[in-house]
Amino acid sequence: MTKKQLVSEIKKKASFLCIGLDVDLDKIPKHLLSLPDPIFEFNKQIIDATHHLAVAYKPNTAFYETYGIKGWEALEKTINYINKEYPELFTIADAKRGDIGNTSSRYAKTFFEYMNFDALTVAPYMGQDSVEPFLEFNDKFTILLALTSNKGGLDFQGLQTGDTKLYQEVLKKSLTWRHSEQLMYVVGATKPDFFKEIRAIVPHHFLLVPGVGAQGGDLHAVCKQGLNASIGLLVNSSRGIIYAGNESDFAEKAKEKAQELQREMQEILQQQHLI
Repeated sequence: MTKKQLVSEIKKKASFLCIGLDVDLDKIPKHLLSLPDPIFEFNKQIIDATHHLAVAYKPNTAFYETYGIKGWEALEKTINYINKEYPELFTIADAKRGDIGNTSSRYAKTFFEYMNFDALTVAPYMGQDSVEPFLEFNDKFTILLALTSNKGGLDFQGLQTGDTKLYQEVLKKSLTWRHSEQLMYVVGATKPDFFKEIRAIVPHHFLLVPGVGAQGGDLHAVCKQGLNASIGLLVNSSRGIIYAGNESDFAEKAKEKAQELQREMQEILQQQHLI
């Protein structure tokens, strides 16, 4: 998917909602557990109920790896289902990869070629040669961890390095890498005060924003400084949507929660004259 296609889908749906598919068998409705593949069935029903409200889906691979080969098979079935039934949706593998160049190349092939995700989250700690292999793929996006939403996010990301902080150096340095136009950045919703300075460094790139919903991030605070002329935000909600219900109507409950966020996003976009 190209950036132009993503922006078009956002405007069409009046939504920049990304739904995180972080499936925990201890939390999904019990009636699904008797099925041959409860993980995929849960995802399928969530996707079918919410695809018209979201523009992106983000499976966190740890929630699939923990179940071994069956988990990986469920992940493959999920991405194949999205690509076949809803090809207009942007797909993100939240795998947080990043290693020496030849290893990164293999990770990139796994998620971009074999599994055909549109984007992959990548840790920038090992620098340029660990990230550029991901950027070699046309119409695929590498989402760098810049300023994360977790409690310890600033332990290293916030370290002072001369006149700037480490996460600011990551942003600045990454713009000098080959094919940097294919970069996006993770910026946590729980740190809305940082969006203005981040936008000053990367005014045109998309930001993937976790932390809205269960983690307490404020959508309006994020949008105030985070939106740009092409919207430039993918705001993720995982637990707040997919676990909104745990009975047979769980998908309908998820739809209701997704619709609440979509309507809020639509109001914001209209107020900013972006749609």
